[in-house]
Amino acid sequence: MSRIQLDLPETFRFVTEISVRITDINYGGHLGNDAVLALLHEARVRFFRQHGYTEKDVEGVGIIMTDAAIVYRAESFYGDALLIQVDVADLQSRTCDIVYRVTNRESGREVVRAKTGIAFFDYRARRLVEAPSGFRGKFEALRGDAPRPTQ
Repeated sequence: MSRIQLDLPETFRFVTEISVRITDINYGGHLGNDAVLALLHEARVRFFRQHGYTEKDVEGVGIIMTDAAIVYRAESFYGDALLIQVDVADLQSRTCDIVYRVTNRESGREVVRAKTGIAFFDYRARRLVEAPSGFRGKFEALRGDAPRPTQ
């Protein structure tokens, strides 16, 4: 039984597909925990790119990861096609969560649910800053919209 409980949204506004590489497999013969964080990072980069951002440029400021929580629900193996759903949650003045649901495309089984806490960061000044108003407006305004999955 999972000790961490992650509540995820009913729908997500972004989905991408990533296949499990041989380098993602650990000595137990399944997807390694270190590789999961790397897959989530790749999905987050794709999510940001869809919205016209990079991790170093969200309307002139960057992001920095403040925490991560991962709940493993099922094994995944070399070659599995994983659907990684991504969205923004808990948007605060300087922070938000990026939430993820990872499922096996073929079986439909949930493999992982996760969240990464991010803060908006001015890399030149080396300090936290307010979430950009455009980012805030985009994700606050879209919260009630139907999901628009992309590949």
